[in-house]
Amino acid sequence: MKKWKKLSLLTFTALFVIGVITACRSEATSTQSDSSSKTRIYHSENGDMKVPANPKRVAVLAASYAGNFLKLGITPIAVDEYPKNNQFYEGKLDKAEVVTSDSLEKLLKLDPDLIVTFSNDKNIKKLSEIAPTVVFTYEKYNYLEQHIEIGKLVGKEKEARAWVDQWKEKSKIESEKVKKVIGKEATAMVMEKFGKDMYIYGTNWGRGTEVIYQALGLKLPKKVQQDVVGPGYKAISAEVIPEYAGDYIFVGEGANNAENSFMKTDVWKGIPAVQKNRVIRFDSKSFWFNDPISVEKQMEIIVKELTKRN
Repeated sequence: MKKWKKLSLLTFTALFVIGVITACRSEATSTQSDSSSKTRIYHSENGDMKVPANPKRVAVLAASYAGNFLKLGITPIAVDEYPKNNQFYEGKLDKAEVVTSDSLEKLLKLDPDLIVTFSNDKNIKKLSEIAPTVVFTYEKYNYLEQHIEIGKLVGKEKEARAWVDQWKEKSKIESEKVKKVIGKEATAMVMEKFGKDMYIYGTNWGRGTEVIYQALGLKLPKKVQQDVVGPGYKAISAEVIPEYAGDYIFVGEGANNAENSFMKTDVWKGIPAVQKNRVIRFDSKSFWFNDPISVEKQMEIIVKELTKRN
């Protein structure tokens, strides 16, 4: 009897010790897992980086990308001044602080857990001392690729890809709707005064170009295809507008103190698209962007304008 009691005691003691060890190991593993889940590795343009797994306080110094974060459910705590003027964001950035890459003290006080800027930012090294800083080269991605890349950065690639798939389906429907009205061979030109200079834009440079050329599939005038698509944009004089004009002309307004006095000239008035009332004006401050929120709104406006003018 004593023998069995002794064995039982030894067995109980052994099981207790094993249980304690297992619990300790489990706790250690849990702590390690929780710790590692707070950050992860993002494959950036400059190599692998450790970034927050679920960033909450993002400072977006690259103006073009604020809307991408908003679409993915992340409201930036700080942005460049330009997104503040985008009416399509409907006040979602009202509480965001306005910063530049030179606002180092202000950024330090804001305590971001992630900073996003352009690859040509001169202060990347200094910004990196404040928080993990990820850079993007604007020309490297088209607008759909960019959204997916930002999705990867913030751990929401699945959501980003889902939006891209939905957008492609919507684009097919809207493209067919437009082409039934204006025809499959219709051409369009996108232009904007920027200060004293006038520019024509290619297929991936904001100003509605992603919607007009890529989503809806309107064609570029031959000279725009030749001179503009490669570099992305081209400065021209008012006198040569007719050489680049398409069946439809999109003209930006309301930014950089640009005045469109060229619209009063005989050269402008002699363009067939002008004579046929096929000039569509857009709000430059909102059309500069090509994030999901912006292109969705641009699509509504552009489709409405194109289908009512024939």
